[in-house]
Amino acid sequence: MTPDYHRHFKIYKPYGYLSQFITNQRKGGKHKLLGELGDFPEGTMSIGRLDKDSEGLLLLTTNGKLSTKVTAGNSEKEYYVQVDGDISEEAIAKLHKGVEIGIQGKKYQTKECKVFKLNVTPEFPERSKPIRDERHGPTSWISITLIEGKFRQVKKMTAAVGFATLRLVRVRIANEKLDNLDSGEVREIERVSF
Repeated sequence: MTPDYHRHFKIYKPYGYLSQFITNQRKGGKHKLLGELGDFPEGTMSIGRLDKDSEGLLLLTTNGKLSTKVTAGNSEKEYYVQVDGDISEEAIAKLHKGVEIGIQGKKYQTKECKVFKLNVTPEFPERSKPIRDERHGPTSWISITLIEGKFRQVKKMTAAVGFATLRLVRVRIANEKLDNLDSGEVREIERVSF
């Protein structure tokens, strides 16, 4: 094994898990951590994050330089988002152009992004906490592709145009896709391609 040998993984981060391996919480905390999903080598870290309520593609690496390069770069991240209500073309156009959201108490204008309504409901593994059912009104799915990644940005963006996010699943980071991973599944990959 050479000194610059690194290992890389892609996982389907399940709902309810934090995108980290250790927590600063006191012992007895109820947080589920990535380390519970597999036997990872020492020094493994996530490239970017998904908040606890979000799911989908997360890349892991033992290469800290790669992690920094990806999070500081302009890699596309695509999300499939289930929103409350039948989203309008007007709302999609606003999301595309960028909307004003709050970040750490300050106003922030999101950058132009790719957004479209999905004509077919995507098939994902069942979530541990069910989404409300159709009796509470219609829902719709959209695809949003960003190159930025502010804290809870997608959820804040859909709320800004009047359609609350019910479920958020990241399906792609640059050229790496979620493919057919099951929730909680870990797959080692030869390299992370960006």
